[in-house]
Amino acid sequence: MDFNMKKLASDAGIFFTRAVQFTEEKFGQAEKTELDAHFENLLARADSTKNWTEKILRQTEVLLQPNPSARVEEFLYEKLDRKVPSRVTNGELLAQYMSEAANELGPETPYGKTLIKVGETEKRLGAAERDFIHSASINFLTPLRNFLEGDWRTISKERRILQNRRLDLDACKARLKKAKAAEAKAALWSDEVDKAEQELRVAQTEFDRQAEVTRLLLEGISSTHVNHLRCLQEFVESQATYYAQCYRHMLDLQKQLGRFPGTFVGNTEPASSPLSGASLATAAATIPVVPTVAGIPATEAALSLDDVAPPASGTRKARVLYDYEAADSSELALLADELITVYSLPGMDPDWLIGERGNRKGKVPVTYLELLS
Repeated sequence: MDFNMKKLASDAGIFFTRAVQFTEEKFGQAEKTELDAHFENLLARADSTKNWTEKILRQTEVLLQPNPSARVEEFLYEKLDRKVPSRVTNGELLAQYMSEAANELGPETPYGKTLIKVGETEKRLGAAERDFIHSASINFLTPLRNFLEGDWRTISKERRILQNRRLDLDACKARLKKAKAAEAKAALWSDEVDKAEQELRVAQTEFDRQAEVTRLLLEGISSTHVNHLRCLQEFVESQATYYAQCYRHMLDLQKQLGRFPGTFVGNTEPASSPLSGASLATAAATIPVVPTVAGIPATEAALSLDDVAPPASGTRKARVLYDYEAADSSELALLADELITVYSLPGMDPDWLIGERGNRKGKVPVTYLELLS
């Protein structure tokens, strides 16, 4: 009991001493030990990393789940260490409504048939969105949360300890200064000086040890950046895969509805390309163009693929990203991961190339290919 009381009294005394030292520093009445410039830079870098990680994490959560109520619900489930219930995506819900509408309005009518086709595509889009959200949560959000809830808490704890050690050190310096001032007046204070010097040596040792521990943790922020870079690259890959799947599903839907890439049925105005102008320009600039066959207009040459030979040089190899089913005899069916030869014809839609595999030849969509150097 006596030991506990003494410990409480000692802790209270230390807290009071630190409070006095901190207050006097704020009012400019006490000296403060300054950290070196490198250490201060490490502190600033760590604070910046923490602040931007929080902002990126929060905004990514908004991107993946725009509904604030749903985000709060997911947060509560995570804190309770319970599995977040599966939630229907907006695309899947839209698909459900379209299917129900088609059944009620007549699944054999043109409108009903179209509702069913579009609903099936919306369902695929919803499933792709679900996969993207799951992948981004695991590969990107989770590492960011782990840093904030793990490494950063450890760094903050050690920084608080370092701050206390620094206050103790400066308090000991102040006591030694007062003791020496008193010693100059009376030799009776020599014992107080020895005691103050001993306390200062102990405080300096503890401060140096804690500074080294904190420095090592702060230098580990560089490793955190490397880890976050890898996670960011995985996030980009997941997002690219998601958008590629969406584009492929929509191309398939266009074909089912009687639309060709870049053209609406009954509309003579060309639609804007789903790809960016820069991407199309880059692709067009790197794909060799077959010269127009002498005496044959470009449009006719494009339709008579068997009469057009590939250029003697300059063709490119391409890897097929996804399976593709040819819509008609002018197109070439593709299988994922196979290699084909590709080139362009004058006047062709920039969304398409001529592909060759063995003795077979036909149009292939650019978005299904990875052009190899």
